[in-house]
Amino acid sequence: MSAQRIVVTGLGATSPVGGDVPTTWAALLAGTSGARRLTEDWAEQLPVQIAARVAVEPLEVLDRVKARRLDRSGQFALIAALEAWADAGLDAGGVDPERLGVAIASGIGGVTTLLGNYDALLEKGPRRVSPLSIPMLMPNSPAANVGLAIGAKAGVHTPVSACASGNEAISHGVDMIRLGRADVVVVGGTEAAIHPLPMAAFAQMMALSKRNDEPEKASRPWDADRDGFVLGEGAAVLVIENAEHAAARGAQVYAEVAGAGITADSHDIAQPDPGGLGATRAMRMALKESGIEPREIVHINAHATSTPQGDVAECLAITNALDGQIDQVIATSTKSMTGHLLGAAGALESIATVLALRDRLVPPTINLDNPDPAVKLDIATDQRALPSGDIAALNNSFGFGGHNVAIAFRSA
Repeated sequence: MSAQRIVVTGLGATSPVGGDVPTTWAALLAGTSGARRLTEDWAEQLPVQIAARVAVEPLEVLDRVKARRLDRSGQFALIAALEAWADAGLDAGGVDPERLGVAIASGIGGVTTLLGNYDALLEKGPRRVSPLSIPMLMPNSPAANVGLAIGAKAGVHTPVSACASGNEAISHGVDMIRLGRADVVVVGGTEAAIHPLPMAAFAQMMALSKRNDEPEKASRPWDADRDGFVLGEGAAVLVIENAEHAAARGAQVYAEVAGAGITADSHDIAQPDPGGLGATRAMRMALKESGIEPREIVHINAHATSTPQGDVAECLAITNALDGQIDQVIATSTKSMTGHLLGAAGALESIATVLALRDRLVPPTINLDNPDPAVKLDIATDQRALPSGDIAALNNSFGFGGHNVAIAFRSA
């Protein structure tokens, strides 16, 4: 356990259920689904025709000229980062740029820019390829543009570990502070992959729900009738900070980032270890680094994507990681409402975990009509209250390739 405390001082998001953190949080507490039937012509040929697009389009927020120089994933990241930056009270200064870092992840990167410019190349020739294509499509583009916007000079990083990327970025930011490389790090994830190729590819893997006629009921973690996840898009960003630095500038504190655990399954490129062994180790590592006992965990925002194998493996991992002490734990999966934001999922769900600790409220898991009998956790299907006093929570993210990241948070 590190003696150096790290706190969350700013939050920002653009999600399928809200254009910022307050609207997103209110929607999650209300059990609102962001999944919709796609109306684009290209969707008609796909076996899966549902997704969870952002509630507010980037051009409603960003300057049009600036937005055109960014991939959609970069637009999302900048919107969320600037909200978090202002929320932390840093838009008027308060941090040395050489002590300011960025770690913003993406699982896929600028795929819409890449594929859009490839179409232009094939249809109209090389002169119609944008000269900004490379700076827009490179996976580090969102992080780099956020770094430019806030003047970060301690280091700008882009973890890429599929659906664990957002939480890995948070872990990387924690390491930057504890290693003395930064006082403040802007961390999170972004993704914009609602495009015919990624959707067709996920569908071919049998990873997506095919409930085309019931999009709002398609994402159903832990339900016996689940048939895959709903692809979502958006970004989520947190400002994390050395607690002494935060106190010195009188910053608000949402929660403490107590620790993180990162492991790999080395089992399969897509399927999780059925015994959840890697996920178990990640949670145990997060608890050990945090100095948190299993009995102190009262809430888990689970990875729970609504896939047949993954949901059950995670429940087994949670039970094992907490040494069977799960009676006090209220679990939820906010992916039931937002869909799966891939590289942004962990960051958005970390924000939900932080706000659950702040408000002592767990948002519901919707669409859990027929619980899988293999799931033994206490899952919130309505808004649930958390106890008073000092409490702790976990947020899990697992990704293709066998990546496992667990983040432990304490109440402020």
